[in-house]
Amino acid sequence: MSKEFQLGSIVEMKKPHPCGNNEFKVTRLGADIKVKCTECDRTIMLPRQDFLKRLKNVKQF
Repeated sequence: MSKEFQLGSIVEMKKPHPCGNNEFKVTRLGADIKVKCTECDRTIMLPRQDFLKRLKNVKQF
């Protein structure tokens, strides 16, 4: 399991989004990570530490 990701990567989170999907696309990098749900297109911004804790797997690098 690789935890390396970049802009545009598809990542799998430990908990699903309320829509039921747990795959997100990384849209912004920095101190905060912005991800977009691949099913309902909602965006979520998380501090990098929280994002790394919740990250399960990188599906597409």
